[in-house]
Amino acid sequence: MALALPDNVVIAKLDELVSWCRKNSLWPMPFATACCGIELMGTGASRHDLARFGAEVFRFSPRQCDLLIVAGRVVMKMLPVLQRIWQQMHEPKWCISMGACASSGGVFDTYSVVQGIDRFIPVDMYVPGCPPRPEQLIQAIIDLQAKIQREGTMYGREFTQPERQRPSRALRP
Repeated sequence: MALALPDNVVIAKLDELVSWCRKNSLWPMPFATACCGIELMGTGASRHDLARFGAEVFRFSPRQCDLLIVAGRVVMKMLPVLQRIWQQMHEPKWCISMGACASSGGVFDTYSVVQGIDRFIPVDMYVPGCPPRPEQLIQAIIDLQAKIQREGTMYGREFTQPERQRPSRALRP
């Protein structure tokens, strides 16, 4: 004989529930250095309303954030600061590389500009463009949420796997 469950009872796997909570409560840490930072600010404005996706709480303390958004070019002098911010963020943490400069150095093919931040910190999503539109950043956040839901575990086993270090697919504009 099957038991009937009340309407207010939900049965789910604990890993799926924890992943659902993580994906809907991202706290971004902006690291904006150039024109991509203006588009990042536009994403948080009322027209695009990043709050709909659970990522509206921009914090400027790495100990309170779990999503690093690197927007714009990073020079070698700033690289230790970026790495320190990444190391101070608690696990689980994710990174979005926003713009051509952060992803590949952009038009700045010089000794002082980092030719892709993925050489120094793991990147989960790439947002192409110079500068990318706020809609592209929102799509990257949606794709990141799908990734978190798909491969997240309660104890963070996904962060010890070497697949985490592989580059993600680039977003199509």
